[in-house]
Amino acid sequence: MLALLLMLQQSVADSSPFRPLALPPPTAARTAVGTPGRGYWQQRADYTLQATLDTATNMLRGTGKIYYVNRSPETLDYVWVQLDQNLFAPGSVSNTLNLPPLRFAGGVVFDFSGKGFVGGITIDKFAVAGRALTTKVFGTMMRVELPRPLAPNLSVTFDVAWHFPIPPYGGGRMGRVGSRFYEMGQWYPRMAVYDDVHGWNTMPFLGAGEFYLEYGDFDVSLTLPAGFTVTATGMLANPSIVRSAQEGSRIARAFAAPGQVVQVITRPEAAANATRRVAGTKTWRFTSSGVRDFAWAAGSGLRWDASVFNGILVQTFYHPDATPWEESNTMLRFAVRHFSGALGEYPWPQISAIEGLVEGMEYPMVIFCPSLQKREDQYWVLMHELGHQWFPMQVGSDERRYPWMDEGFNTFADYDAAEDFFKGTAYGDTVRRELLGAYAATALPGTEQPLISKPDEVRELYWTAYQKPALMLTILRDAVLGREEFDRAFKEYVQRWRFKHPQPADFFRLMSNQTGRDLDWFWREWIYTTARLDQAIDSVRAGSDTTFLYLSNRGQMVLPVTLDLRYADGSSESRVLPVEMWHLGSRFTYRLAGQKRLSGATIDPRVVYPDIARDNNSWKR
Repeated sequence: MLALLLMLQQSVADSSPFRPLALPPPTAARTAVGTPGRGYWQQRADYTLQATLDTATNMLRGTGKIYYVNRSPETLDYVWVQLDQNLFAPGSVSNTLNLPPLRFAGGVVFDFSGKGFVGGITIDKFAVAGRALTTKVFGTMMRVELPRPLAPNLSVTFDVAWHFPIPPYGGGRMGRVGSRFYEMGQWYPRMAVYDDVHGWNTMPFLGAGEFYLEYGDFDVSLTLPAGFTVTATGMLANPSIVRSAQEGSRIARAFAAPGQVVQVITRPEAAANATRRVAGTKTWRFTSSGVRDFAWAAGSGLRWDASVFNGILVQTFYHPDATPWEESNTMLRFAVRHFSGALGEYPWPQISAIEGLVEGMEYPMVIFCPSLQKREDQYWVLMHELGHQWFPMQVGSDERRYPWMDEGFNTFADYDAAEDFFKGTAYGDTVRRELLGAYAATALPGTEQPLISKPDEVRELYWTAYQKPALMLTILRDAVLGREEFDRAFKEYVQRWRFKHPQPADFFRLMSNQTGRDLDWFWREWIYTTARLDQAIDSVRAGSDTTFLYLSNRGQMVLPVTLDLRYADGSSESRVLPVEMWHLGSRFTYRLAGQKRLSGATIDPRVVYPDIARDNNSWKR
């Protein structure tokens, strides 16, 4: 009988919410404390590109060189290249399925189908030293056979040429308005990431899943109509050739008076430029160092405001009728200051925001934003796209797999920035509470999906990738770790993984080691499951000198318990019971010592938890 009992005990699985989270083992590249190790490596890709825009046909043609360095310990026989414009190619998955648009808060709609546009990219050349390479295109990915194996620490230079028709609406990421305004992202062949965790990242671009890219330097020359105003990733290398003396002097004025908004192109000037026809072309050259992508915008009839914060040129470009944007430069400068203090200094010399057809999209030093009538909405979209300069432009996570590490971390930081900008107003004091409202409306049993789900498989992307991670980190900071400990650890994560490629396990380990807290239970319930919280006061019994509160955890999620205690003499107090109270199961007896008579008790009195049954949170005598 004893042997049988021992056998049965051995067969019981560990179902404790506090059991260790199954993570990949630490390596020389990724340490047990969640930081890059001595053996950490990542590939490098530098781009020297020339592109010409034909506004008569809305065709972009490009040539250039890609310098690729193999820093991995493996020898490569082939590489993979991203061809994002094939999202619109005949027979593409997106065109074939014609999936319905994704709807976000505030009525924002992202249609990744291209709205019926049929295009795609044509690779005219992919060669090494004059030798054309064998290539095979699979949707938005292309495999390239190398002329000889690329050993560790060696490099190869690809000669490339390509062209594609520019879509009017490029899947919510880029596009054009007629032949007078262009927002250009995903416009050149981009090297896919090869990392130490998954090898080649060949997940296709279908729209919802964004980008995962290598870091490098860019030298880009854009030949465009002479009457266009242009901005791009990096700094302009030939300003005296392409800008007027008046524009140069006005930018200088912005540097001479930091914090003051200077109109580089005024509204009357922009309106006049919109109807003026200027013959010929100009070639604009931009250079940037240590970035993962390059985007640009160009058009006639754009207003242009500039200001300076801490040596950073803050630029906003917008159409004359987009009057909500007259405050956008001030909003953007405020957000740069906020994020620089909260997450680490903005590392680049400029940031440009462009108003246009894209609902919101981010690239290094360039963000595309719409014009919105409501002031709070206008600030939010500018701030959110700017926040992406930290996640993922600096902290280069894998957006194809883990949008919660990009959109989610950014959205969490956005709420702090919104509270800061609108401090003292009804909006600023209550904006974060919309996360609990979103939980009640969206986190429904049977339909909600775990955060770990790939973005292309998620039905409610705004909740899963944006809002729930923001709620998760808010609760971790405010109810589990405390603001000081959380802020120190979170900022350390940003600094340790700047311009590198973190994985979820790296974040988990760093936060745990920095704070000294085992958080496996927290990550499991928030990221890998759709666990729900239901904390309850079952009953209360008064003894001679001790009052017993019988508490229970009726859901699958565990969290600390905050108790508001009220006494018969009119006094009250708050007590916080740590999450370890649930170590021995889902019921806990809290012994309240003292002679004072308890008249009432409430769990989570400030309503910060997503408790699904608040009717059992209170007890009254």
